[in-house]
Amino acid sequence: MLAFLLAFFPSQQGLAKSKERKGRLLYMTLSAGFKHSSVAPSEAIVKEIGERSGLFETTVTEDVGAFTRQNLKQYDVVMFYTTGELPMTRAEKSAFISFIRSGHGFVGVHSATDTFYLWKDYGDMSGAYFNDHPWHQKVTVDVVAPSDPIVSFLGKSFQVDDEIYQFSDFKADTSHVLLKLDDNSVDLKNPRVRRRYYSFPLAWTRRYGKGRVFYTELGHEEAVWKSQWYQQLLLNGIKYAMGRLK
Repeated sequence: MLAFLLAFFPSQQGLAKSKERKGRLLYMTLSAGFKHSSVAPSEAIVKEIGERSGLFETTVTEDVGAFTRQNLKQYDVVMFYTTGELPMTRAEKSAFISFIRSGHGFVGVHSATDTFYLWKDYGDMSGAYFNDHPWHQKVTVDVVAPSDPIVSFLGKSFQVDDEIYQFSDFKADTSHVLLKLDDNSVDLKNPRVRRRYYSFPLAWTRRYGKGRVFYTELGHEEAVWKSQWYQQLLLNGIKYAMGRLK
């Protein structure tokens, strides 16, 4: 724990007021399927992260009508905490995916991978689809890329009590895994477990066209959202999506 704290506190420099142009983030929280209880508090937390860091302003919406080519021009990043088949029109989907491909950012949180199963372009962008959650408990998370600035403050591993996803169709060859489940910390004999060659990734980055994608599976529990380390993880992921983290 001491090592974790020593690793975390230097990263607080990332919360200092940015001297760069303040970006804009569109946070989509519409649930067309299961609605997580942590969605509502997450809206205020994302706004607070942006204000505290000075990096971005947040617009929260559940209106798919925000996804027009003209409206998206004012944003740098789109963030999803969503579920199900969102009722976007073909034009709105085209505007959204073109926005990312052209060089903007996407941040997906938890059930963002439980979204748009019927839209292949979305899965290609996000990198995977939810395929059940065999565990909801305290687990150990391994930091796969300890030198990556998104997760370097987390040390080699840490523990978290959260709902843990497994994924299908994970784009392992084109994704940079940041965090993965230490499978020694869970029961792999759970009948809901479906093991795959890429194991159990929990956070990754990827490129989509000219765009930058950051996703973390963690975030089911409100307590996780309220933790300092998770907010730092989100800030770093947003920075990456904005192109401000090398």
